[in-house]
Amino acid sequence: MGKKRVLVPAEEVDLSLVKYEPEVIQAQLLTGWMLKLFVKMLEIPFIGPFMLSKTHKQMHQLLRNTVIPEAPMYRPQFPPQEKEESVVTVEEDGKPEERVEVALNGLPQYDPASRWNSTDLATPFRYWKIRDYAHAYRSKLVTPSLVAEHVISVIKEFGNPISILDGIFMAIKDDIDCYPHSTKDGTAWLHDVHPLEKDAAAAVSRLRSCGVIFVGKANLHELGSGVTGSNATYGTPRNLHAEDRYTGGSSSGPAAIVAHGICSAALGTDGGGSIRITSSLCVVVGLNTTHGHTDMEGVLSEHVAVAVVGPIASSVEDVMLVYAAIVGSSPADRISLNQSPPCLPNLASYESADALGSIRLGKYTEWFNDVFQLMSLINVKISLTCYPKHMGVKKHCFFSYFMVVLLQRVDFLWFGYIWLKSVVIAIPELQELKVAHLVSMAEAACSLVPHFEGAGKQASYPTRLSVAFVQGFTASDYVASACLSMTAPIIPASALKVWGE
Repeated sequence: MGKKRVLVPAEEVDLSLVKYEPEVIQAQLLTGWMLKLFVKMLEIPFIGPFMLSKTHKQMHQLLRNTVIPEAPMYRPQFPPQEKEESVVTVEEDGKPEERVEVALNGLPQYDPASRWNSTDLATPFRYWKIRDYAHAYRSKLVTPSLVAEHVISVIKEFGNPISILDGIFMAIKDDIDCYPHSTKDGTAWLHDVHPLEKDAAAAVSRLRSCGVIFVGKANLHELGSGVTGSNATYGTPRNLHAEDRYTGGSSSGPAAIVAHGICSAALGTDGGGSIRITSSLCVVVGLNTTHGHTDMEGVLSEHVAVAVVGPIASSVEDVMLVYAAIVGSSPADRISLNQSPPCLPNLASYESADALGSIRLGKYTEWFNDVFQLMSLINVKISLTCYPKHMGVKKHCFFSYFMVVLLQRVDFLWFGYIWLKSVVIAIPELQELKVAHLVSMAEAACSLVPHFEGAGKQASYPTRLSVAFVQGFTASDYVASACLSMTAPIIPASALKVWGE
């Protein structure tokens, strides 16, 4: 038994006393036959658990020997908030196309001349927004069938517009059901144990009712079990900005498709950064929606406490339009979570003109400096050693290094078109939260454990390693992790300066 620790109730935590404890991470890199041998030994009863016992023991002690004053919470809760300025509340039970119309009315006036002038059209590449496609369709410049010739082979002619999304092409991550296409979750076998009989995904149905045309299922990191996007079965998506770099994961395919300009938007899922990481690395926009505000029916991670479905697009306005279509909690969540109704920002209003100016960049200084040291080693030294001939990689490394150094030393940062002010923050119980999140993410893997005795053996060795590892968590770990998942605090009215979700 380890030494007992008692955590202070959340409302009594003094952030000024929080101390950051750097981690020394030592892990052997396994590849080839050594990785295969290690995974096969982990999958042997008694032997595998014994090999992982030391690692699991450390995690067990961190949670079990800690007295957590909060009651367990198995799903995130967001109490009703005070209504914000320049925000329009949308009806969850309303038609998706009506919500999209509300979002469209909240966007700044569309100026075709500024988007279709000869100077812009002469550029080798550009992102066409949803309203660009809609304008081209309405003006008879093109039809979806003409656009589709560059994306898919056959499509029906464009009819009367249902919404601004009518005729817009989208891709969806292959962990979301979309009948009649099977859901494989980046594997070669999952469709055999996950039969699809109907178009069950609520988000897909809502987008289809708005006229969205789905071009297909997008690739992802196998079973969503990693953050690189690597997939040995179907290939690894390429990053538009550096083809020798990962797109991130696990929503690698959706982000890559949007970044390459194939589609204006795509649908992804996020449980540990899958939308946020890929959008960042592919330089597009992703929205990790509030848990419970989007119906997870028909998504493989439907019952995972930290998972959400959300849009990826080339611009904030396109993310807003797609989000308006898919937003709406399930009937069960609406009762149990007791959330505020979803809302959309009215970007066309005068009050929202300076909304971006109120954004703050929270910086946990000690953690940031610790990561900086690791980034200095990995992103500069290793990358330049492995790719000495690729000047693009060199520039990327030095730019990343420069940005981190800059963030270390300044309180303001020029980001696109606005100045962001960095605010020093502290995160208490950081190590416990890391373990708690890992235990929460294990929910998805544990649901697949029964299948790994048979078809699951076709999975890659890194995926099998992850599944073998999470099987060591217990019910006690799960309850303790739920105690660390606190209810989000209510935002005071004086702090409501950023519009929308």
